[in-house]
Amino acid sequence: MDLVFDVLVIGGGPAGRALARACAQEGLDTAIVDRHPHRLYTATYGAWADELPPHTRTKAVSTTVRAYAREEHLIPRTYVVLDNAHLHELPEAVTVLQRPAPARYTFNATGARKGRAEQTAVGTVIESDDTDTTLMDWRNGDTFLYRVPLGDGEVLVEETCLARRPGMPLSELRSRLRTRREPGRREERVRFPLDAPRDKGLAFGASAGFIHPATGYSVATSLQLAPKVAQAVKAGENPHHVIWPRRARVVHGLRRLGLEALLRMDADETRDFFELFFQLPADLQKAYLSGREDVCGTTAAMSALFASAPRHLKWKLIFGKPPA
Repeated sequence: MDLVFDVLVIGGGPAGRALARACAQEGLDTAIVDRHPHRLYTATYGAWADELPPHTRTKAVSTTVRAYAREEHLIPRTYVVLDNAHLHELPEAVTVLQRPAPARYTFNATGARKGRAEQTAVGTVIESDDTDTTLMDWRNGDTFLYRVPLGDGEVLVEETCLARRPGMPLSELRSRLRTRREPGRREERVRFPLDAPRDKGLAFGASAGFIHPATGYSVATSLQLAPKVAQAVKAGENPHHVIWPRRARVVHGLRRLGLEALLRMDADETRDFFELFFQLPADLQKAYLSGREDVCGTTAAMSALFASAPRHLKWKLIFGKPPA
């Protein structure tokens, strides 16, 4: 059968559309399989501004970002909410299909569907002109409050279970959120795996394992890598070398260790852990949160946190429980 397209992307989420846009911009004959091409995204996609490609459109920008564990911490980075309308856009050169067609390169971008450890959240959108972000507020139990401006006089307030195996039920998170405040204009719900295996074929986005195992972020990574993958395809190179270079695989393995440590902690230990994390130098925080190929920075951050941890937390980080 003759090949019809240079690139076929299966999945019309932010990652899939980013890759399709980038391939079309490289002059590749590109198609995307999206059974609901006119359905706009309703989720809120946040990211650190310094992770994003230049000229990425945003709906809201926070230059004041706080986190609370035992104490308040200011994070010296800018946090943004992405513009969903822009994430959804495709150039006319991209063919939208209802079912797959032959192509030289076919990428699975349908999202992560397997995994036992999950991040779950329930949020409500309220009226507010606040422009500050609260990345995490752990001062009330084993879930945290996330608060981020959306622009246009709206703020998302979300009760989040960072990592649990299996995930915390959304009904429980909804109940906890309502003890903090009354429901707002609309509700947002979040559930995705943190430990999903990478697709063995050619994949991109969450399907490829881009989800940060200890934070849940992935969209910024997809936006960063899409042009590089497109350039590799155009040059006839193996896109796997861009999607999962060796250093990225090493860092991902270290982050998976961080996820397993978080899953072993109770509420007090989690607060102790994040109190230590947000006391780390800003460059080490950034390395662990955003340095996808930064083996040295990730290792340094983990080592520094372990060195500063009290004895009972050291044992929990390594063995899962303190000595008898």
